[in-house]
Order: sequence, then C-alpha cells, then structure tokens
Amino acid sequence: MIVLLYNIALQYTVLTTAIQHLVIIIEMMDIMESLNISVCVDANDKKNFEQFCENVGMNVSTAINMFIKAVLREQKLPFEIHLKSFSDTIYEKLQEAELEIDKNPKRYSKEDVIDSINKIIG
Repeated sequence: MIVLLYNIALQYTVLTTAIQHLVIIIEMMDIMESLNISVCVDANDKKNFEQFCENVGMNVSTAINMFIKAVLREQKLPFEIHLKSFSDTIYEKLQEAELEIDKNPKRYSKEDVIDSINKIIG
C-alpha cells in the first residue's frame, strides 16, 4: 500500500512539473511578438495553397511559419534555386532532338533539307 501511495505521489509530482513547464512555454509564446507579412501571389496559387493547407489540417499562417522556421534552422531554402546556362539549355534540346531522331527512322537527304528551308523562307 505504501509503495502504491509513493508511486501515485511520484506520478503527481512529475505531472505537476510537466504542467508547470507547459504553462511557462505557453506564457513565453504569448510574450513573443507577432508581425504580419504581406506577400503578393498569383490568385490561383493562393487558392490552391489554401486548399492544400486545409487538406493537411493547417492554415496558411502555420505553413508559412513552418517554412520560415525551416529556413532559419537549416540556413538555406528547402529547395534548390539555380539559373540554367545557355549551354545547359542547348544541351537539353540536343538530347531531345536525338531522342526524336531515334524514334523516327525516316532520314532526309541534304537536298531535302535545303528544299524544305527554301520553301519556308521563300
């Protein structure tokens, strides 16, 4: 019986301490200043983003705050941003052309190509 009372008292102490910590955290959250951020976005994107947030059980403010916290924690954007160089674009287009050539077995002679160009440019 004494052991049972001791366990109950111990659990009560642990629970009381946890609740006190939770109250402190909530009070700290109330103290933190909140500011508004105004962002211009495409109307369709806004509607779709709001729908996405609703589907996953959060609002837009929560999602944006999660994004900001992730950026600050990781010290980087959570996606890669880069500018394609002209040579990268040309290389991709050449690869697409090679695939198309491989798919189409028909070959054109030099004369056929020149005739086709002359028809186009008149």
